[in-house]
Parts: sequence; C-alpha cells; structure tokens
Amino acid sequence: MLQNEKISTHSKSTGLPRKRFYRARAHSNPLSDAHFPVPISPSHFELSSYYPQIFLSPGHADGKKKIQFADIGCGFGGLLIGLSTIFPETLMIGMEIRDKVTEYVKERIIALRATNNNGDYQNISVVRTNSMKYIPNYFEKGQLTKMFFLFPDPRFKEKNHRRRVISPHLLDEYAYVLGVGGIIYTITDVEELGEWMKNCLEDHPMFEALTKEELQVDPAVKLLTSATEEGQKVARNGGQTFQAVYRRIALSL
Repeated sequence: MLQNEKISTHSKSTGLPRKRFYRARAHSNPLSDAHFPVPISPSHFELSSYYPQIFLSPGHADGKKKIQFADIGCGFGGLLIGLSTIFPETLMIGMEIRDKVTEYVKERIIALRATNNNGDYQNISVVRTNSMKYIPNYFEKGQLTKMFFLFPDPRFKEKNHRRRVISPHLLDEYAYVLGVGGIIYTITDVEELGEWMKNCLEDHPMFEALTKEELQVDPAVKLLTSATEEGQKVARNGGQTFQAVYRRIALSL
C-alpha cells in the first residue's frame, strides 16, 4: 500500500463504518470525569442536532417531540437500530461514555439514514455522556417510557458494586425520569449480577415485575438477546442470560 494512501473507516459496499476502527475497552470507569459537554438542564439539551430531519427539515419539523427511550451504555447501537423501525414515531437515544464507540454509533446512524430514503432511522441518535452522573441533566421528570440496561459491566469486586449501573440509589434517579407505567429492561450473562439487578428492582417501592404474559407480547423484550453484539456472542457460545424487566409504579402512601 502506498504510504499516503488513506485507509477507509467505512465499507465501500454498504457505507457503514467498520467496527474494527472504533474498538475501545469493554468498559470505562463511571466515577471518573471525562471531557464532554453536559447540558445544565433538560431544556438545554438541544435535540435539533441529534434529529435534524424531525426538528429542522421543512414539512417535518416537530418541536414538541421529546425523547422517550434511553439505551444506557448503548455499545455499538444494535438495540437502537432494532427498536427504530418497530417504534418509528418514538425518539430514542443511546448514552455511551466511550468516545470511539459513541463515534461509531453516530457514523452508523448517519450511514443508515443516507441509504434509507423512506425516512428510517431519523428517530435514533447517540450522545457521549456519563449517564450514572447526568441522567437528570437530559430528561425531565416522568419523560421516559423505556430505559434499557443491556449487559452492563458486572463490577465483580464487592468494593466496586457502587459502580454498578443498577443500584438502589440510581433507581431513585431512574424512577424520577420514568413516567408511571414506564419500563426498565435489564439483561446480563452473569448470574450474580442478574440476581443483584433483580433484587434491587424488587426491593424498590416504585417498581414491579412484568408478568410472563406481558413479557411475551412486548416487542422490546425479544430484542434483548438478539439485537446487541454481547447478546449475539452469548447466543453463539450457548450461554445463559438473566433478565429483569420492571414497571415504574406510583408510590403508595
């Protein structure tokens, strides 16, 4: 290869970004500070740059729309893409702390929008942020209807359990931004973490488990094991997964 020949980070056939150029560590320290902008309040979270066709295009502009789904630690964006066409009228966002992974998802969405002239994928986007610190900066009280936590970092050491993305303290914040009836979806291939997340949700006064019948008819549940890179890897290896899906309820007085 010539010395000045540029290596393309995107596939020539599909226009999609090549994942190998955006690889990063599997997880990041959620307690560390990173250099990225954070809105001071939800009203300062400018959506037009994330969903330009919906907010800026003539004939499409809808300034009243709000984000309803949040994929926390969205990884390479598989769940967002799977949900996008199932819920085409719903704005959803991935929240990812790793810069290279966030850039990959951004480029992936741009490429999908460009190659789908029917308006698909205009309702999804991604933001680089630390959701364990800044959830209230992005969403108003009761704004969200679904939150996803797919294959989060297990944080095996007991001293690091405080860094887990599902914890009693953080569930208070998630309950704040979830409307009554909103749903939290969790899945992991680590049994101990699965029990931890289930117990945290079960013990919280503002969440109740979905019934088996409700789980069977929920289209989002079907994507938990198939849409993400981690879920596909577990399936290929014949591994087991542990789900906990809970509904936000009104606090009983």
